[in-house]
Amino acid sequence: MAQRYFLTMDDAPIGHVRQVEAACRAGIKWIQLRMKLASDEEMLEVANLAREICLGWGCRFIVNDRVGVALGAEADGVHLGKEDMAVSEARRILGPDAIIGGTANTVEDVRKHWREGADYIGLGPYRFTATKKNLSPILGLEGYRRILQELKKEGFRLPVFAIGGIGSDDVAALVEAGCSGVAFSGMLVNTLIC
Repeated sequence: MAQRYFLTMDDAPIGHVRQVEAACRAGIKWIQLRMKLASDEEMLEVANLAREICLGWGCRFIVNDRVGVALGAEADGVHLGKEDMAVSEARRILGPDAIIGGTANTVEDVRKHWREGADYIGLGPYRFTATKKNLSPILGLEGYRRILQELKKEGFRLPVFAIGGIGSDDVAALVEAGCSGVAFSGMLVNTLIC
């Protein structure tokens, strides 16, 4: 069964803390707090609450982009976008046990994160999504197949989560293409949670 990874949304009908709780209740084991519009102080306050919820449900708690917030909230780790801090620098700050993920859109992006010590990759976008500004080029199923086949030839062994506009009908094909799991945001908020 594919791993499911949930990212909170700023424009959801419920707040971030309630989104985290709902995702945990739904059985999702990877939760990412994604607060693009909040200050570090606001995000840290929410992160502390979200971490406690995740601990109670036995879920991994990841902070999007902000290494300082991840450190302050004692999160399990951080997910870094293509324009964020390097994985190697985040590792130096957070330590060897932190889970560090990186966003990728190409084989070279994946190689870079792998060389720097990432623990997993968020590969996408699968299709257009309104939850992310400044989208990288859309990969589609064929893009995933091509990239994952190339990585397999190179002996790549990190988990790869598909991300970006994924619906429940897409999961089987993405797993068949070689993804370890899928990351949801809008689809989950609009169906499972709300």
